[in-house]
Amino acid sequence: MLVLTRKSDEAFKIGDDITVTVLAIRGNQVQIGISAPPAVRIYRAEIYEKIKSENIVSSGLTPDDFRKLKDKVK
Repeated sequence: MLVLTRKSDEAFKIGDDITVTVLAIRGNQVQIGISAPPAVRIYRAEIYEKIKSENIVSSGLTPDDFRKLKDKVK
């Protein structure tokens, strides 16, 4: 994991198209702004994991079946 230190109003880039800006720091919370192309999906990590789990459940596969299928697609 890359760890960066930024102050409020400072930013960093992910590739050419994504900019992450620290908007405010209040106590133990950081407010960030993300500028990215519309095709880039951005989720909070906990929401992403829930979507991923729901997709596995709706597929009717077990998590192990899903991992095996995912490995074959690579």
